[in-house]
Amino acid sequence: MTAPHSVILLIFPDFQLLDASGPADVFASVAEHQPGAAYALRAVSPEGGLVRSSTGLELMSEALPEPASLVGCTLLVAGGYGVQKVLAQGRLAAWLRDAAPHVRRCGAICTGAFLLAQAGLLDGRPVVTHWRYAALLQRLFPRLRVLEDALFVRDERFYSSAGVTAGMDLCLSLVEEDYGRELSLRVAKGLVMYLRRPGGQRQFSAELLAQQAPSGGLAERLVACLREHLHEALDVEEMAARMAVSSRTLHRHCQSALGVSPAKLLLQLRLEAACRLLEGDSASLKRTAERTGFGSEYNLRRAFVETLGVTPSEYRQRFCR
Repeated sequence: MTAPHSVILLIFPDFQLLDASGPADVFASVAEHQPGAAYALRAVSPEGGLVRSSTGLELMSEALPEPASLVGCTLLVAGGYGVQKVLAQGRLAAWLRDAAPHVRRCGAICTGAFLLAQAGLLDGRPVVTHWRYAALLQRLFPRLRVLEDALFVRDERFYSSAGVTAGMDLCLSLVEEDYGRELSLRVAKGLVMYLRRPGGQRQFSAELLAQQAPSGGLAERLVACLREHLHEALDVEEMAARMAVSSRTLHRHCQSALGVSPAKLLLQLRLEAACRLLEGDSASLKRTAERTGFGSEYNLRRAFVETLGVTPSEYRQRFCR
């Protein structure tokens, strides 16, 4: 690549500032580390001019260019609270639909995936977004294959990333595609980033491990009971006995209200409790395992790796207050 590669950052009112500034910094850093390697950055928006982000800070932008003028560009769509409004308007989705055939590659940062999905560009493709909104994205656009854990994903010319800083991970991978691993590694070091961040985004979503039960129902009573007795040895029969119902009835209520089996619910609650302990105090892993019903450090570690993608020690290192 002898000429600067054009990168178009699509923003809109109440966009997430880091969804645009993070990728911009990754691309802008390239020229610092290798002469002759560069990206030309442009921010575009529906009306052009200053666009207010959700932080209150504003970014100068150009009006939406003609789609045919974007040949060979990389087009990245920011996310943010403003996505809901522009989804309702439909204008950006229509523009993206027209622009996509012309660009070299097209990607979304965080909830920007909703706009690519509305444009029909992600149908049948693996997609990722911020873990808070993954279920909503799948529900609104059932033709997508929403992944739960990846930080970013590529499918042919289309890319998507998880929340905010994961957009920088995605852009590092684009730099690697364009200029090779050595340069992308130098950029990552300069920005004090991992070239390959350990673990996926499950490690950031402990608060979603235990789902909320509907008010007043059997499932809510079960959740309350289990939280008080996590340290005990419990099986489905014991849980059903404490709720004064049959195992079959308990299973049916859990699946209906929470979408999980009683055994899966118990595991989620234990993981939730273990995460809170690891975040908040200095209890040993052995003590944490005992207090949350895992029984041993081995069982605790296995549950963390299988469910969150990181070990308990790694989780504590990243999230301990």
